[in-house]
Amino acid sequence: MARRKIIAGNWKMNMTPSEAVALIEKLKPLVATENADVVFCVPAIDIIPAVEAVKGTNIGIGAENMYFEEKGAYTGEISPAMLTDAGVKYVIIGHSERREYFAETDETVNKKVLKAFEHGLTPIICCGESLTQREQGITIDWIRQQIKIAFLNVTAEQAGKAVIAYEPIWAIGTGKVATTEQAQEVCAAIRACIAEIYDDATAAAIRIQYGGSVSAASAPELFAQADIDGGLVGGASLKEDFGAIVNWQ
Repeated sequence: MARRKIIAGNWKMNMTPSEAVALIEKLKPLVATENADVVFCVPAIDIIPAVEAVKGTNIGIGAENMYFEEKGAYTGEISPAMLTDAGVKYVIIGHSERREYFAETDETVNKKVLKAFEHGLTPIICCGESLTQREQGITIDWIRQQIKIAFLNVTAEQAGKAVIAYEPIWAIGTGKVATTEQAQEVCAAIRACIAEIYDDATAAAIRIQYGGSVSAASAPELFAQADIDGGLVGGASLKEDFGAIVNWQ
């Protein structure tokens, strides 16, 4: 069975609540499709108005982060129960910016992945290498380590429902895009790693996105690759271009 494409926008730290609603109203008709799952991952303060604004559409709302505890003295954090109660279906976990600026580690990513599954949230689990790592030829080793730790104690059934986003860090917001061959090579290696951890059926079910300066121009070729099941889109998800990415065929 062919995997259904999933195209998610990562808004990052952009859009006030009123701006978020205005953008959603503009994008709604442009991203209407039955051929892919469409997700807007929005800042925490935008979640409730965004969920309201997408009612009756094909758009799912995702969070950009969450904490791995149920509740407690964790000032500034958001729990999975808060997200599900607000109507969130997806959550980005372990984005390279979270790892770089907020000290996230492979171990905390794993804790968040487990907690997301516990609450019925679909994690979009990010992995990716730096330019130095690519130049030193350790890309695949690095990614495999990130994946193996992220999926520690995750069941095969859960893993099959996960989304993995491969984002070469050197291509995020730089305008540089990994070549189609580079993107496919790493996504194929990720799928092979999942097959090693679990089995071929789980590897065949899991959806793997490419992210990193995805545009309307690059999307069709990227999404045509055997192991690329959509995109995690940054800057372009805040523009009307996102409609062209979603309707890439």
